[in-house]
Amino acid sequence: MGLIGTVGKGASKWSLWGRIMIVAEVALIAKRHLDKLGPGEAGELRELLVKSKGRPGNLTSRERSRIKALVTKLEPGAFAKSAATSTVPFGKKKA
Repeated sequence: MGLIGTVGKGASKWSLWGRIMIVAEVALIAKRHLDKLGPGEAGELRELLVKSKGRPGNLTSRERSRIKALVTKLEPGAFAKSAATSTVPFGKKKA
């Protein structure tokens, strides 16, 4: 079973409020990372993503470079790490 299936299996054991708290925590972490974009950059990123329709070929090379720069500014690796470490209560070794 893949990672998503494993996480989904474990999540079904959590209470409803536990799951709500996890979603809220991830939303707050996402907001902190989106706040790293300057004024207008979030809108610009959204417009480019809508224009691309999920296909990089729908954008010019300049637009693709701009998306890459904006996403890099969001620090996706740091987002994933902070979301994983702050919301996943399992997998920690007991001392």
